[in-house]
Amino acid sequence: MSSVEQAMATQLANIEKRTGKTLAELTAIVLGSGLSKHGELVAMLKSTLGMGHGDANTLVHTVRKAQEGDGAAEPAGSNQVLDGLYTGPKAALRPVHDRLLAEIRQFGDFEESPKKGYVSYRRKKQFAMIGPATNTRVELGLNMKGVEPTERLQALPSGQMCNYRLRLGSPEDVDAELLGWLRTAYDAAG
Repeated sequence: MSSVEQAMATQLANIEKRTGKTLAELTAIVLGSGLSKHGELVAMLKSTLGMGHGDANTLVHTVRKAQEGDGAAEPAGSNQVLDGLYTGPKAALRPVHDRLLAEIRQFGDFEESPKKGYVSYRRKKQFAMIGPATNTRVELGLNMKGVEPTERLQALPSGQMCNYRLRLGSPEDVDAELLGWLRTAYDAAG
């Protein structure tokens, strides 16, 4: 992830903290406002939520970018996001992501934040990132501490978006060992 993308992710997380609203809730406010001009939307966010100009501007750009090309009246659902990530040669990898997501849903509540090439999963903070790394592998990034890396669970250098990475080629790779690590990351993010 580029430093620009990291900065954007940080700013959006800070907007969520300052407003006390999730990105999904903020998106619903923008889309439900009935306003269409950028400046009007920025002014509305500043007056109704007390946002600063930079935060309001970033939020409007983010919401509009997420809506480009799909013509939807509301934020894209999880299936639409995943359909966009897993196209062409990567389509065969979709069952891996679906299996991981089904397991995460059994843990409890969380937020999904689609990015350009992956989906970030958060509680109070990000606990996992899932997306197609290649045409043959899905990459699962996990944020957790105190876990010994293995050949399968690769530790990443500090400063990365996640502490660990796993590469998965099929739904069968989502086994008890992996689910233990995923649960550890989920619990740590609460």
